[in-house]
Amino acid sequence: MVIKMPIYTKAGLPVNEILRKEKIQILEELEGKENNGILQVAILNLMPLKEDTELQLLRKLSTSGKNIKITFVNVTSYISKTTAPEHMERFYSTFEEIKNKIFDGLIITGAPVEQMKFEDVIYWNELTKIMKWSETHAKSTLHICWGAQAGLYYHYGIDKHLIDNKMFGIFNHKIDDKNSKILFGFNDGFKAPHSRHTTVYKEDIEKIPELEVVSESDKAGVFIVENKNKNQLFVTGHLEYAIDTLDKEYRRDLSKGLKIEIPENYYLDNNPDEKPVFSWKENGDKLYSNWVNYYLMNN
Repeated sequence: MVIKMPIYTKAGLPVNEILRKEKIQILEELEGKENNGILQVAILNLMPLKEDTELQLLRKLSTSGKNIKITFVNVTSYISKTTAPEHMERFYSTFEEIKNKIFDGLIITGAPVEQMKFEDVIYWNELTKIMKWSETHAKSTLHICWGAQAGLYYHYGIDKHLIDNKMFGIFNHKIDDKNSKILFGFNDGFKAPHSRHTTVYKEDIEKIPELEVVSESDKAGVFIVENKNKNQLFVTGHLEYAIDTLDKEYRRDLSKGLKIEIPENYYLDNNPDEKPVFSWKENGDKLYSNWVNYYLMNN
């Protein structure tokens, strides 16, 4: 049984009520209150649907059995078109506001810019400052999807590559490094979601002595990369996804008339008229719990 401990967020964060209905303990932190014994985690949320990502990550972090205070961070060089400015102003901090603080953990999310060159992304310069800062101001940084590709490119010079067809669905994965704590409790063949148009090559990673491939998929390619100092993790998929996230993406693209295949191994009997199968939920809980307990607590 997973013990869920309080997550501290800013007062009034809309997803708090959803989480409380799911029996997740949310405490709305008071500015200036002592935070002794509470892990400090910053989340740089680059996804367009901010509240969906807030909900997904808070769910996962709540499974760690630790008290965690969350600081949501946004970039200022790009204004979100899909989230109200009032939401960003009230619930998010800028890099300037947090740059002198030390965090136990930092999460850098994905972003829908993967088919662009990194340097062409409008907030690339700001993001590189944050990634440089993370080396000295976060005990461990967890990079997700495009965030993982951006981190591998900035820190180690590993570029991403376009793939012919979108990697979209739920795929089996094997464990390359059985000693890595991030996959403690996992078995070969575990499932995880992917949703991306680009990939990184294993042979490029293997040229970098500081990096280790922790997990990969025969179909989806490299999944988790870890640096030898154990303070950077790069996850190319989305173990934080909710059960309906891929369904929403699929139906959104259909409604826009875009070319999109049915997400693989996702719907019951691979029929989009049936319900999705939540085959990765426990794996997502384990990964985020492992990150908090083995990387933020003991690293």
